Amino acid sequence: MTQESRPLSWPGRLGKAVDPYVAALLGTVVLAALLPATGGAAVAVGSAADLAIGLLFFLYGARLSTREALDGLRRWKLHLVVGASTFALFPLLGVAAGGVVPYLLTEQLHIGLLFLCVVPSTVQSSIALTSTARGNVPAAICAGTYSSLAGMVATPLLAAWLIGSTVGFSADRLVAIAVQLLLPFLAGQVLRRWIGAFVGRHKKPLSLLDRGSILLVVYTAFSRGMTEGIWHQITPGRLIGLVSVTATLLALALVTTSCVARRLGFGREDRIAIVFCGSNKSLATGLPMAAVLFGASAGPVILPLMLYHQMQLMVCAVIAARWARQAPGPTGTNELTEMTERTEATTSVPPSRPAARSTAV
Repeated sequence: MTQESRPLSWPGRLGKAVDPYVAALLGTVVLAALLPATGGAAVAVGSAADLAIGLLFFLYGARLSTREALDGLRRWKLHLVVGASTFALFPLLGVAAGGVVPYLLTEQLHIGLLFLCVVPSTVQSSIALTSTARGNVPAAICAGTYSSLAGMVATPLLAAWLIGSTVGFSADRLVAIAVQLLLPFLAGQVLRRWIGAFVGRHKKPLSLLDRGSILLVVYTAFSRGMTEGIWHQITPGRLIGLVSVTATLLALALVTTSCVARRLGFGREDRIAIVFCGSNKSLATGLPMAAVLFGASAGPVILPLMLYHQMQLMVCAVIAARWARQAPGPTGTNELTEMTERTEATTSVPPSRPAARSTAV
């Protein structure tokens, strides 16, 4: 059986890989529950989180190579399938999940699920998984990048359309998205000519800065939820219901993207990139957007995204390892640390010619 015709079979069990960063996120949630920021501390932490969000998107813009992003447009069919999955299939599934309210989900958790469904695809995880499974890594880089760029416009607009009447979206909220996210990103793009090489040489410390900023956003959102008593509305039974719904959402996304890619005649490497880019969601992009869009109500809204992120890491790591063993050549690995090393090697930015890279999780 050739590499092009070899089927992508699915593993019979899930792995137990836990990303250390996810553990840090959970620890941040616990810290916010035990020691929430209140009073003047809450104001200071909120202001710091706002600055951190702007810095995040400034660095995203400084890392993005416009030339390589434009070069990737040659595989427009692949990117169209990924975009349709991210911004059409997921929102439809999220709306359909409204049928389980109030049996499995509360209205607030369903809002969070809808927001999860309009968040763009991740970049770093998709690249690492595609590399491990021996798929089309350049296509995964471009697909994740395009999704992140489209998400700056599509995510707030879809959120306003699907859940705007519930959370009170207004033109001011959309303007806030543009000011706090889009303008720093564009500033990073403009300054990339002078700071791109510096960002490439210091990608590890800047990555720690990125993740620390996201942890600050999570702490701020969950602290607000604690002080306003939002978490008393979420019972253990509701959490179990949320886990089952998000697991179903991930399964449907994986199966649908795999079947559609095969029916459209994509080769094996392209199908791998489509499955991972089309089923993954970005925690790094989604959390800052939720903080801007939902403000004090962001705590319960980001919970489905955090759960989905951990699920996609565990499930897709096992799938990537299985597909790597099926491919000709050296066997792949399902260790998340190995995938991260491959991502760093694939997306490293030499000083002479910066390559496309994002820190989206």
